[in-house]
Amino acid sequence: MPEGDTVLQAARRLDTALAGDVLTRFDLRVPRFATSDLTGRRVLGVVSRGKHLLTRIEEGFTLHSHLRMDGSWRVYGPGERWRGGPAFQIRAVLATADHTAVGYRLPVLELLRTEDEEQVVGHLGPDLLGPGWDPDAALRNLLADPARPVGEALLDQRNLAGIGNVYMCELCFMARVTPWLPMGEIPPPLATRLVSTAKQLLEANRDRPTRTTTGAVAAVSRGRVRERLFVYGRGDRPCLRCRTPIRRAERDDRPVYWCPRCQPGPTA
Repeated sequence: MPEGDTVLQAARRLDTALAGDVLTRFDLRVPRFATSDLTGRRVLGVVSRGKHLLTRIEEGFTLHSHLRMDGSWRVYGPGERWRGGPAFQIRAVLATADHTAVGYRLPVLELLRTEDEEQVVGHLGPDLLGPGWDPDAALRNLLADPARPVGEALLDQRNLAGIGNVYMCELCFMARVTPWLPMGEIPPPLATRLVSTAKQLLEANRDRPTRTTTGAVAAVSRGRVRERLFVYGRGDRPCLRCRTPIRRAERDDRPVYWCPRCQPGPTA
């Protein structure tokens, strides 16, 4: 599932493949921009902002994409078979002499002027993996609505950018609170630690091909931990701390995982 770390990795792959080269093909398969053609222009670079991707192209253009739940960008060499999905799922094709970047199942894809980028990313809170990370601002944002459940607050990209459902569940487990506990009921030191742990987790995974939380933060003392994640995707399996079966619930079309013993409090 794409979160801040995987989006940053996608930006790096795209930047390595495209930056500095001239586009030999520019094909956007969405009605609004289907006739747009930037062939012959040079790709300046690709960056991530939270879970957004910005591909900057000379003469002041930016291709903005968002992966959401299952979108992806794949990079292929000349003559290499495209394996990211069936052709009808392709939303964008950006090719140079040496590489082709193909965007699959992209729910958000739009071409805009680079000077207007803030219209699509200006609402974001501090980026956990960005150069302007501000933990104090992130904490203030999270605490601005004391009645809001901690899970919702963490997922709101206006508070801090880069956390998705996986990290939300893992952070709540590590903080020993359920995702439904109001932010105002979290003690200030724990709220501060929640922000610092979020930063620690994403930084630890920014270069990993496979995300892990158990390998990024020491949290159990029973010996070697073989699971990559504490609770996410582990419904009905024993908690790594207390061996109580992990529970799963659906909330706003998202699966939520928690340990009823380690995370006492309100539930779905």
